[in-house]
Amino acid sequence: MTVRAAIVGAGGIGTQHAAAMAEIPDAIRLTNVCDTNDTLAETLSAKTGAGAATLDAILADPAVDLVDICLPPALHVPVALRALEAGKHVICEKPVAGSMADIARLQSATETAGRELFPVFQYRYGPAFRHLAALDAAGLLGAPRVASLDTHWSRGADYYAVPWRGTWEHEMGGAVLGHAIHIHDLIGRAFGQITEVAALTDTLVNPIETEDCAALALRTARGGLVSSSITLGAAGDESRLRLVYERATVESARIPYAPGSVAWTVTARDPEDQAAIDAVPVPEGLDWFAGYLADVAARIENRPNTAVTLAEGAASIELVTAIYRSARTGERVRLPLEPGSLLWDGWRP
Repeated sequence: MTVRAAIVGAGGIGTQHAAAMAEIPDAIRLTNVCDTNDTLAETLSAKTGAGAATLDAILADPAVDLVDICLPPALHVPVALRALEAGKHVICEKPVAGSMADIARLQSATETAGRELFPVFQYRYGPAFRHLAALDAAGLLGAPRVASLDTHWSRGADYYAVPWRGTWEHEMGGAVLGHAIHIHDLIGRAFGQITEVAALTDTLVNPIETEDCAALALRTARGGLVSSSITLGAAGDESRLRLVYERATVESARIPYAPGSVAWTVTARDPEDQAAIDAVPVPEGLDWFAGYLADVAARIENRPNTAVTLAEGAASIELVTAIYRSARTGERVRLPLEPGSLLWDGWRP
């Protein structure tokens, strides 16, 4: 079976999703594209051979199995709910929601529809991160100790010329939500889910509503301590992870959108362990969006997979909620959060 997909939102991210689908045509076939900007829809349609259609037509088409939402953040939940109600599986770009209350609505909708919603975390699908997981599984890393994360990117007036960016109403958050969400997903997988947060946020770079800088201290379920430094005022774009484990120290490349695309440096604390570390091969697999989408198709077809689940997307939104709550109250926030607790219904002013 080939999963038949429609992309809703034919801008830059939608175009990247379409290119990845073209890499795995036996798993997912793009049948339709949709955008309120006719030029974008027609351009992507011509490039891919998929038909251009309205959202209503896509949702009414029984030949569409999967709706891939690549829209501005404030549209994610309403379009996802419509797609689930229409009996479609859903891919949703980050952030999957703007509150834990909306996460609950999405969870209820998937259960009612008997369909799945897949948040997008393509950073997981990099060879270096697969290698890290293999080293951990082999027992060569040991317990997490400390980690430092840098999301140091440059965003200026040209970036915020897009009207919805930098606003609470439409982008729903700033650098914490839109830029660092991927690196926080990675540390959750490498060090264990975040269990405690202390956060400072500020708007120091651009004249926008949302934060563009943050400094976070995090504790994880596996006992690791993490510092996360975030800014959109750097001289260039750079992402970096430095992970100190009981038996080894790992440092990523500094590629902003794909830090796991090239080999990471893994140094044994005991030099006698270095040969064993160096002997672990990088597991084979598809990279980035192609790997992510292949897992989505496998999940829909009940084949073995490690697809990103809605529960994992919920964890990312719970962490964002905790960060904003800590930044506003000055308190340490423990996770999981209690339903109905402060900012459960959203963090937008």
